[in-house]
Amino acid sequence: MWGLDTPFYFYLLLLIPILIAVYLWNTVWKKKKIAEFGSGNYLKRLAPEASTTSKPLIKMVLLAVTVFALIIALVNPKFGTRIETVKRQGVDIVFAIDVSKSMLAEDIAPSRLGKSKQLASQIINNLASDRIGIVGYAGSAFPMLPITTDYSMAKMYIQDMHTDMVSSMGTALREAIEVGSNYFDDPKTSKVMILISDGEDHGEGISDAIAMAKDKGIKIITVGVGTPDGGQIPIKQNGRTIDYKKDTDGSIVVTKLNDATLKEIAKSTGGVFIYGSKTDEVLQLVDQTLQKIEKTDFESQQIADFQSQFQWFIGLALLLLIIDSLVLERRTAWMKKINLFNEK
Repeated sequence: MWGLDTPFYFYLLLLIPILIAVYLWNTVWKKKKIAEFGSGNYLKRLAPEASTTSKPLIKMVLLAVTVFALIIALVNPKFGTRIETVKRQGVDIVFAIDVSKSMLAEDIAPSRLGKSKQLASQIINNLASDRIGIVGYAGSAFPMLPITTDYSMAKMYIQDMHTDMVSSMGTALREAIEVGSNYFDDPKTSKVMILISDGEDHGEGISDAIAMAKDKGIKIITVGVGTPDGGQIPIKQNGRTIDYKKDTDGSIVVTKLNDATLKEIAKSTGGVFIYGSKTDEVLQLVDQTLQKIEKTDFESQQIADFQSQFQWFIGLALLLLIIDSLVLERRTAWMKKINLFNEK
């Protein structure tokens, strides 16, 4: 395995062809100047110690490779792995996100579901060492992502959530709480469930689900998305609204935020209810609630990390400079003879 720390330094590699071009121009220029004094055996007798064309070429190659090595050192390639044992403290958090059709209502921008995704992602961004899981639910609940510390993957799963994930209609808060409760398999860890919904509950047995959560020591933070006045549920095609959902009588359905149920869930489990209309307030209240919860030690984890290898390339550059200093063009004696010749 390998990686690059600062790959933008690769642009400095453009210096190498520039150096080669300068070398070629200088070689041609020197040949012209030397030719002014003569050629063939005459020059050999005049300057027997003059460098052949091989020495300047060798020096040029050494210089180019030295520059290349220094640039690679700046890029700082990383190879191999380093294993570290670390201990982490935090809270196990399960996000239960409502994906029922009522979440398509646009009484809160961009929609109830869109706002739920934003809130969940922002909450995750504010976490540090907590573990998280994801549950989706509508008429039934289903596990999406088991407990993990991979926040990037969790946010990707959240962004992919949509109302067609569950075929059964309605909203079953009971199942959401039950499925989310099953994520917590360690009785020693601190447990929190963040339930994001408009509160419309078409199921039964919510009190049993609350009792299960209390028995497991799960605090439920409920976030209500939607407005008391409610909104219509758009039916879209190619991103455009072509109609609104209607009931059996042909009347347009208006879905409203049911905060009473969400408040009951939060209060019964020692959590807190938060209106989800203002993101900053949600983040602040969630953070305050989590700060009050005692952190627990998670199992030690093995973290693999790349090790920097820049020092090898710096060492190579120094070695090449030493070699370059030994490959000297013996011009001194030659130039003295040329100057003596000119004086005569």
